[in-house]
Amino acid sequence: MHHLAILSKKLKLLDKIIKGEKTIESRWYKSKKTPYGNIKKGDTIYFKNSGDPVTVKAEVEKSLFFDLRFTDVKEILKDYSKQICIQETAIEKYKDKNYCTLVFLKAVEKIEPFNINKSGYCLMSAWITLENINQLKI
Repeated sequence: MHHLAILSKKLKLLDKIIKGEKTIESRWYKSKKTPYGNIKKGDTIYFKNSGDPVTVKAEVEKSLFFDLRFTDVKEILKDYSKQICIQETAIEKYKDKNYCTLVFLKAVEKIEPFNINKSGYCLMSAWITLENINQLKI
């Protein structure tokens, strides 16, 4: 399975992934949205900054899923904030979320840049799961 993760350019998260500072990609949602429950070891994630071409890919080493109605956000941040590249004190930002996905990255590499067409997907989607990334390439 392939995944496309769109990152905030201003937070420079893609640079941190490339440098190996950010080894876990996290997604925090109010409702169960992809990749929650549908990303697994061996999947490939393609990364891009918003407004830019896709430039990086990584393999999923493992993924963890948390229902935050039963798991304390403080514990997740205590254990993983450094690898996610967020402050452990950022709990306020996530207090209204119900689901968290942590994706552990390995084999991160820069790739030949390519553009995508998100037609048929929610244009505001920050994560897309699909059989093959070629479905989005233009």
